Amino acid sequence: MRQLTVTVQGGRLSVVDEGDGPPILLLHAGIVDARAWEPLVPHFVAAGYRAISFDARGFGRSATEDVEFSNRADVVAILDGLGVGKACLVGNSRGGQIAVDTAVEFPERVAALVTIGANIGGYEPEPTPAETALFEEMDRLEASADPETVADFDVRLWVDGIDQPADRVPTAIREAVRAMDRQVGDPGRVFGRPIRLVPPAAERLDALTMPVLAIAGALDVSDVWATARHLEQTCPNARAVLMPAVAHLIALEAPAAVAALIVDLLRPLGRFG
Repeated sequence: MRQLTVTVQGGRLSVVDEGDGPPILLLHAGIVDARAWEPLVPHFVAAGYRAISFDARGFGRSATEDVEFSNRADVVAILDGLGVGKACLVGNSRGGQIAVDTAVEFPERVAALVTIGANIGGYEPEPTPAETALFEEMDRLEASADPETVADFDVRLWVDGIDQPADRVPTAIREAVRAMDRQVGDPGRVFGRPIRLVPPAAERLDALTMPVLAIAGALDVSDVWATARHLEQTCPNARAVLMPAVAHLIALEAPAAVAALIVDLLRPLGRFG
């Protein structure tokens, strides 16, 4: 395992680089940091791939000044800093949207694209009434700036799943996410000001000619499966997979199954990077 820092304009990104072979770059969800990929990484390394994970600006061990920046440019900076020409991008939730945006803006740097429980910019499926109420409650709690309360809510919604019992997921996973979420909610953290992709990705999906795999959990909110199906129907080389009995952080719940899906996607590509 190699730990390094990639310097970007106004910030620095903490990166973990493991294994050898075709590179897979992992982009974490917005309630966690790169540690959320730790159960998944050994499966990639054992399969002969290079797994690169990093903390986005303001998350985990990465830091930023209060500057405007492009998440897409940060991804490219990591690839450049590690000498990677082309990688498979794997993004969960917020990380999935960044991965799609990066693949749209820099398709020549992306060998394959995997979204896990993700939305895409400019595509907004209608939530159910129950989900609308949950999102309104989430906004209210986040406005209160109480990291403990927000973390409790996030674990119930994103880890357990809507209307799921609190013992559905192992305690170790729930507590690991809770600890990362509390750090994300620290009022002293600076996240910078991301520059949105314009036009949004939803209007530019024809750029995604690389293999695309869109994974959603059956216990997740409905828009992630709608998004996965939209990618499958719109992109020329895309497949959507609905995984049963998992919610939003699928790679934490079922790392072996997620790794197998991704390795199956990548094997026909041979060596890249």
